[in-house]
Amino acid sequence: MFHVGGARSALYNWAVARQSGGTFVLRIEDTDAARNKPEWIDGIINALAAIGIHGEDSAFEGPYFQSHNVDRHREAAQQLFVAGRAYYCDCTREQLKERTGSDHLGYDGFCRDRGLAFEEGRAMRFRTPDAGETVVVDLVRGEPAFPNNAIEDFVIARGDGSPVFLIANVVDDLDEGITQVIRGEEHLSNTPKQQLLWEALGAKPPVWAHLPVIVNEKRQKLSKRRDKVALETYLAEGFLPEALVNYLMLLGWGPGDDREIMPHEELERLFRIEDVNTAPAFFDVKKLTAFNGDYIRALSPEQFANACAPWLVAPYAPWAPEAFDKGLFEVAAPLAQTRLALLSEITSYVDFLFLAAPVEDEASWNKAMKAGAGDILSDARAELATVADWKADDLKAVLLAVGEKHGLKLGKAQAPIRVAVTGRTIGLPLFESMELLGRDRVLVRLDAAAKKLATTQA
Repeated sequence: MFHVGGARSALYNWAVARQSGGTFVLRIEDTDAARNKPEWIDGIINALAAIGIHGEDSAFEGPYFQSHNVDRHREAAQQLFVAGRAYYCDCTREQLKERTGSDHLGYDGFCRDRGLAFEEGRAMRFRTPDAGETVVVDLVRGEPAFPNNAIEDFVIARGDGSPVFLIANVVDDLDEGITQVIRGEEHLSNTPKQQLLWEALGAKPPVWAHLPVIVNEKRQKLSKRRDKVALETYLAEGFLPEALVNYLMLLGWGPGDDREIMPHEELERLFRIEDVNTAPAFFDVKKLTAFNGDYIRALSPEQFANACAPWLVAPYAPWAPEAFDKGLFEVAAPLAQTRLALLSEITSYVDFLFLAAPVEDEASWNKAMKAGAGDILSDARAELATVADWKADDLKAVLLAVGEKHGLKLGKAQAPIRVAVTGRTIGLPLFESMELLGRDRVLVRLDAAAKKLATTQA
């Protein structure tokens, strides 16, 4: 699944590419067979498309596949070996521990000058400089420096000759003309090693930008094992792509004023990678949900109805397909639009219109059907049966009168009616709901609720 942190990184890359007249390059790093399945690749491409990054835009290039470039990775490793910048090593982990007395110390350079040739089982290591430092030019973090004597001679090809990710990544960047790398800060520790490889291959390293980690409410790094992190999950719950893009763009960066809700085009225009913070960014689901509600309310009625469509059919809709009335929904939709925070909530707001009987929600029933509820149901039923004009204002007047008769304000008087009619204590405006449902169906539901109440109280 596509991590929201990866989505944030992609959006920042996309903004920089489009601002500069450059190209966003999508590369699928698929050399690890255990983590590579066609459906996962499709998931990445579809998730990027959902947030506006796709091949129909001239700024998009790819996807490329790392596995298609393995021969070049091997060639580059051999180039470093021939140049004396790499060497073969046959040390085992047990031997290293025996020499250093520790499980945690890095490689000690034992094979540097042994002059070993390739044999099955011998890894190839890059010979890091003994002195000086590697300075990383980072648009977010300045110019962090890494002492070279603290960087171990790291492996660039395994014992079977297959290149590891570090050199594959550098060679692919070289071949694809990458000039800027914008990624999460967890990759910063790899950067001096990659930069040494760039320089050893005779190329100028790219400019780097390492983005702040995204954390949960406990200020722990977002984890797919613990937190809800998949972009697809949020889309499936009814978050609008536009709201997700807006919120993700603000995780670690802001436009410098008090505005937060703004079109992607404007966010993209204002974005500056140099202004990204280094502090961890809190992924606040409540704030994201509030953003989503604002975006839902900004939709036109037609856009809102279309956006709700996936949740009006199986497996989300509890009603039979033939029971759905598109015209009735389009009348009810504006009443729901001002109340939804997630598009997926639409199902529970309108199900009473398309079900033969309202859902049975025990908590709502117990809350509304207190002492005296039976009398309210009975009196309301009698008055509603004879009301001349079945319109929301007239229905409200009936309930006001019933409430006054029982010494209740409208809110208390309408509670048992709402649950009898819709099944829930929360939903669309009651009187508009009753108007949409129609007199006959409302009276049937009031009768059913009175009967159930009498049975439970007997």
